[in-house]
Amino acid sequence: MKTIYNKLLFLFLLLPFSVLAQSTLTGTVLDGTSKQPLPGVNVVVQGSATGTQTDFDGKFQLANVKKGDVVVFSYLGYTNSTITYSGQTNLSINLAEESNQLQEVVVQVGYGTVKKKDATGAVTAISSKDFNKGLNVTSESLISGRISGVNVTTGGAPGAKADIRIRGGSSLNASNDPLIVIDGLPMSNATPSGMTGILSTLNPDDIESFTVLKDASASAIYGSRAANGVIVITTKKGSKGLKVSFNSQTSISVVNKMVDVLSADEFRKFVTERGTTAQIAAMGTASTDWQKEIFRDAIATNNNISASGSLFDRVPVRLSVGNTATPGVLRNTNFERTTTSLALNPTFFDNHLKIDISGNIAFGKNQFQDEGAVIGSAIAFDPTQSVYDSSSRYGGYFEWLEANGDVALLPAKNPVARLNQNDRRATSTRKWGNIRLDYQLPFFEALRAVVEGGIDKINSSGFETNSTTSINGYQPIAFSAASASKPWEDLGDYSSYTDDRQNKNLNAYLNYVKDFGKFRVDVTGGYNYQLFQREGFSSGATIRPNPQSDVTTDPDINLQSYFGRVNLGYNSKYLLTVNYRRDGTSRFSEENRWGNFAGGALAWNISEESFLKGNKTISALKLRVGYGETGQQDISAQYDYLRRVTLGGPSSNYIFGPYSYRVARTEGYNQNIKWEELKETNVGVDYGFLNNRITGSINYFDKKSSDLLADIAYPDGANLRNSGFANIGSLETKGVEFSINSDVIKTENLNWNVAFNTTYIDQKITDLGITVPGFTGYETGDNISGGSGNKIKINTVDYAPSAFYVYEQVYDQNHRPIQGVYVDRNGDGVINVDDKYRYKKPAADYTFGLFSTLNYKQLDFTMSWRASLGNYVYDNVSSDHGYANAALTRQNDLANITTDYFNTGFTFQDNGTSSYLSDYYVKNASFIKLDNVTLGYTLNKSLLKSVSLRFSAGVQNVLTITKYDGIDPERFSGVDGSIYPRARTYIFGVNANF
Repeated sequence: MKTIYNKLLFLFLLLPFSVLAQSTLTGTVLDGTSKQPLPGVNVVVQGSATGTQTDFDGKFQLANVKKGDVVVFSYLGYTNSTITYSGQTNLSINLAEESNQLQEVVVQVGYGTVKKKDATGAVTAISSKDFNKGLNVTSESLISGRISGVNVTTGGAPGAKADIRIRGGSSLNASNDPLIVIDGLPMSNATPSGMTGILSTLNPDDIESFTVLKDASASAIYGSRAANGVIVITTKKGSKGLKVSFNSQTSISVVNKMVDVLSADEFRKFVTERGTTAQIAAMGTASTDWQKEIFRDAIATNNNISASGSLFDRVPVRLSVGNTATPGVLRNTNFERTTTSLALNPTFFDNHLKIDISGNIAFGKNQFQDEGAVIGSAIAFDPTQSVYDSSSRYGGYFEWLEANGDVALLPAKNPVARLNQNDRRATSTRKWGNIRLDYQLPFFEALRAVVEGGIDKINSSGFETNSTTSINGYQPIAFSAASASKPWEDLGDYSSYTDDRQNKNLNAYLNYVKDFGKFRVDVTGGYNYQLFQREGFSSGATIRPNPQSDVTTDPDINLQSYFGRVNLGYNSKYLLTVNYRRDGTSRFSEENRWGNFAGGALAWNISEESFLKGNKTISALKLRVGYGETGQQDISAQYDYLRRVTLGGPSSNYIFGPYSYRVARTEGYNQNIKWEELKETNVGVDYGFLNNRITGSINYFDKKSSDLLADIAYPDGANLRNSGFANIGSLETKGVEFSINSDVIKTENLNWNVAFNTTYIDQKITDLGITVPGFTGYETGDNISGGSGNKIKINTVDYAPSAFYVYEQVYDQNHRPIQGVYVDRNGDGVINVDDKYRYKKPAADYTFGLFSTLNYKQLDFTMSWRASLGNYVYDNVSSDHGYANAALTRQNDLANITTDYFNTGFTFQDNGTSSYLSDYYVKNASFIKLDNVTLGYTLNKSLLKSVSLRFSAGVQNVLTITKYDGIDPERFSGVDGSIYPRARTYIFGVNANF
C-alpha cells in the first residue's frame, strides 16, 4: 500500500512539470509551388480542440503544444501535412496542391453538400476570392458575368434590385426569379414597399460563397420553387484563432452620358423655323441643361468590420458590422444600410452534434423619387426657360400655366421643382436567421438527423409628401358658386404606408452515408414547411378631403413538401443521383394542390479510369447526363381558384338618399388553375488539364415548360373579369454553356489567372392554347409612352417571348425613314394592324464574361468584362420625344425633343399611322462592357508587424462599346424609357487585417 502511495505522490509531483512542459509552436505555411504564404490554413493538434489559423502572411502561433503531439496543417485544395512536435520553435511548412484540385472542391446542394468530383448535375460554385471587385452595394453584383448561364442586370438607382435569370427563365408571366437560399433559409422574392430588393439588405462583405444549381436534375429537390434555378448563398463563419478585418471604401459617382436633346440655341432655331407666332413668343431667354440640373456627382462610403475567432477555445464565432451610405446621382435619392451579423458554429459530444446559428439584422433607409417622371421631364422641358421664377406662386419655380393663370395639365412639370418639392422616404428593418442542428447518432454513426428552423421578418414603412407650394400640391376642388373664382386649392399632399412580411421555414431530414467497399451510399429524406404572411396599411392622401385609407392583409401562402435524394457511387468513377419531391401549395385547389417532381443524373469520372488516372495532361474529365422535373406556382394571385365576393371601395358605393352603401361584388376566378411544369435535360462535361492549371465545363440543356401560368385577357362573357391567370401553353429553351479557368502564369512572384464563360440561349413559345383563326398572341409588358395603353411586345407561338410587335418601316434612297409608310406585309393594299410583325427580341442570343487577376509580388490588378450579342431595345425615348410636334403640340407651352429628330424628320407621333410602332425604334443593343478595373497594393506584416494593409483604386462602369445611341444598351425589359442611368464610379479603398 505504501508503495502505491509513493508512486501516486511521485506522479502528482511531476504533474506541474508536465504542464510547464507545454510550449508554443510558431511558423509559416507556404504554397509548395509558388512559395507564397497561405492565409487561413487550419493548424490543429490532432485529437484535441487546440488549434489556430494562419494570418494574412501565412504565419501562425499555436500555444499549449506538448512533445509527441501530432500537428495537422490542412487547407482546401491542398494535401494535409503533419508533423510530430519534438520541441521545434519555428517551422516552415510547404503544402502541396491536391493532384486533382477540382475533385476536392465542396459545393452546396439541396439539404447537403457534395464534392465537386461527385456532383452529377450542372452546379457552379464561386467563392469570395473570385467575386467581382469594386463597389458592390448589393450582393447580386458580386457574380455578374462570372457564371455561364447566369445573367445579372443591375439598375442605376442606389441599392437597386438586380434582375437575375438562370438559363433564360422558364415562364411567361409567373415568376422567373431563381430561388435564393441563404444559410439554409429559402427566401421570398417579393419586395416590400419602400425596399429596393431582398438581397439589398444582405451585406456583400458577409458572403463566403455562391452555389448555383442550374439544371433540373440538381434543383429538383427544391421542387416547386426551383423551376428557374437555385442560388445557395453561404455566409462567413467563425474560425480558430482571432482575426479582425476592416474594409473601407470611398467612391465618387458621375453621370458619364445623358440623352441627346436640343441645346437652347438649337431649340430656339427649331421653334423659330417651325413654330407659330404664339409658340415663338412662349420661348424664354435662359439656356438651361435640365439633365445637368437634376443630376450630380455623388460621394459614397462603405465600411465593414468583422471579428472571427473561438469562444472558450471550442465555439467558432464571427461578428460583423457594416454600413453603406450611397447617394444617387439623381438629386434627392439615397440608399443607406446598416447590418449586423452573428454566426456561431459550436460542436459537442466529440463532434457528433454540430450547431450552426446565423442571425442578421439590417436597417435600411431609402430616399427615392418618381424617377421616370423626373427624368422624363428633364428630357422634355423647354431649355429656354429658367429653373426659377421669382413671381411664381409655386415655390419660386417656373411652371407652365394656362393663359388665364390656371394650372396647365398637359405639359411636363419643372423637374427641379419635382425633386425639391416632393419627398419620398422609406425605412425598413429586417431580421432573419437560421438555426441548424446536425446530430450524428453515436449508436449508428452512418446516420445523421438534421433540423433547421429559420425566420425572415421585414417591417417596412414610408411616406410621400408634396409641398403645398408645389404645382402637384394644387388640386382641383368641387365646383360651387364660392369656388368658381378659385377652382384650385393649395392642399399639398401627404400619404404613408406600412408593409410587414414574415417568412417561416422548417426543415427536418435524415441523412445516411455509408461506404461498402468501393460502393458509397448517400440517402437523404425529409420534410419542409414554409409559411409566407403579409400585412400592410396605406393612409391615402390625408391632406385632401376624404382620404381613402386601406388595411391590407394578404392570405397566408403555405408550402409543404416531402423530399428525398439518393446518391450512389462506385469507386468515385460511376455516380448516380435521384431526387424526388412532393410539393403542396395553398395557391391551388385541393384537386390541383399537390405536384410530384423528380430528377436523376448519371456521371462518369473518366479520369478515374486506369487509362487516365495520374495523367498530368488530362487531370480531370467527367461526363454528366441529367433529367429533371420542377414546378412553378409563384403568381401574384394567392387564391385565384376560390369563388369570392368582396366589398367595393368608396368610389363604387351605392348612394341611396343621404346614405352611402358599399357594394358587394363577385370576383372572377379560375378553379382549374394548376402547376406550371418544367422538364429539363442536361448533358455536360467537366474537364481539367495540366494538373488542373486549366479547368472548366461544357453544358447543353433543353428545357420544356408546359401548362404555362400567364395573365391573359378573357373573351367577353368568359369570366367575371377582363383578365386573369390561366394555364395556357408551353415554352422551349435550348442552350449551350462553356466556361474555362486558367492559371496562365504561376510562379513565385507572378501569377495570372483568366476566367472566361459564354452562353447561347434559343427560346421560343411552342403553344398558347388558342386555335381561333387570326389570333396573333398576347401583348405583354408595361405600356409604352406613346398613344394610350399601347404595348410594344407580344407572346406568339413559334417566336421568342416578348418579341417586339411593330410595323416594317420603309426607307428612302438615303436610308431615311419615311413617316407613316410601312410594308404591306399581307399584300391586301391596306396598312393596318394585320401588317404588324414580330421583329427581334430583348433577350440576348449570346452572353460572355471575362475575369482576369494578375498578381506581382504585393501588387494586384483585376478587371472584368461582359458582353451581350443579339439583344435589341425599343428606343422609347426617341419614339416619344423625337418628332417635331413633341415640341409644338400646344400654343402656350413648349417641350424639347431629342436629336433623333434630325435622323427621321418625323412630324407626328400618331397621325393615323402610329410612328411609335415602327421597327425603326427597335435597335441593336449588343454591347461589350468593361465593368471594373481595380489596382491594389499590399503592405504585409513584415513591415507593419501586427497588421497587413491593402490599398486599392478602381473604376466601375468603365467603358461600353455598342452601336446603340441611347444612354445604355443594357435594358432588362427591352424598353429604354426614362430610366435611372448607371453611373461611372471611381473607388478608393483600404483593407486592414489584424
